[in-house]
Amino acid sequence: MKALHCKTFGAPREVLSVEDAPMPEITRPDEVIVRVHYASVSHATGLMIEGKYQRKPPFPFSPGTEAVGIVEQKGSAVTHLSIGQRVACICDWGAYAEYLKLPAYTVYPIPDQVDSLSALPIPISYGTAYLGLVQRCQLTPDQTVLVLGAGSGVGLAAVEIASNMGCRVIACASTKEKCEVAKKAGASDTLTGTDQLAAQVKQLTAGKGVDIIFDPVGGSLFASALRAAAQNAQLISIGFASGQLPEVAMNIVLVKNLTLHGFFFGQYTGWTPADERSIHAGMMSRVMAVLFRWVKEKKLNPDVQKVFSLDQVPEAIETLHGRSVTGKLAVKID
Repeated sequence: MKALHCKTFGAPREVLSVEDAPMPEITRPDEVIVRVHYASVSHATGLMIEGKYQRKPPFPFSPGTEAVGIVEQKGSAVTHLSIGQRVACICDWGAYAEYLKLPAYTVYPIPDQVDSLSALPIPISYGTAYLGLVQRCQLTPDQTVLVLGAGSGVGLAAVEIASNMGCRVIACASTKEKCEVAKKAGASDTLTGTDQLAAQVKQLTAGKGVDIIFDPVGGSLFASALRAAAQNAQLISIGFASGQLPEVAMNIVLVKNLTLHGFFFGQYTGWTPADERSIHAGMMSRVMAVLFRWVKEKKLNPDVQKVFSLDQVPEAIETLHGRSVTGKLAVKID
């Protein structure tokens, strides 16, 4: 099969190459092999290639953590999937290859009414937004949610999910164009820039501030958003797309009685002790069923902005890191 290989950590243009690779083989009864049609481009993938991610795969490895395709083979213990069935899946790495082997508990059926490209952002971008807001923050319809990085794939997903659940959403993005996309996704109000973020949010909320802050950006934007929090608000950190860890002013946390959530999506997709995986796998299956139902009902509109070929992955990662696009990017594998 063809696969994109990374043989050493570094800049994508310098360390990635498309090569022949051996076909994967089923070795456990709970495994499946998926023929990959499309894979996602993410900040996490770029960090993994550069050796800056939490986990460092053994060389050589194929990057890519989210894919859609069809089930090619399955182990004897896999009962919820059929050969030839369209699926969306989450993996540690390996999605930038024609075939991908992975445990069946991170593979989810795609309904007939949902096309493959629309399904691609559901497992990670929408799964992260849903679990972060609903499971961690216990989102309720009467709340006001501030979404940072609202032009990103996971940011737009958070805007859609919160607005779909009846919340007022204030979206913060880096450009007016991204703000317009966020407004179409359901945001009630949009903001650009960080200098006056707290003051602008207070003005929009009659001085109260927001109940939940959803942050995939980190860095100085987190500090600005912290001052926009209402009393007893919650802040959830899901990543650091800015490349900088935020510094938390704990005096503000104390005075406002705030709750800070760290959210690690890997906890729900197998990065846990074996005896916890069945619990998280069951939760993920229920979440995916809800999200795919909402897509069928047109309550969510996941969108892939641009599709690259396998040998264009370095360009795709540079495009993503340059923040010149809104939403999701994909790689066509076959």
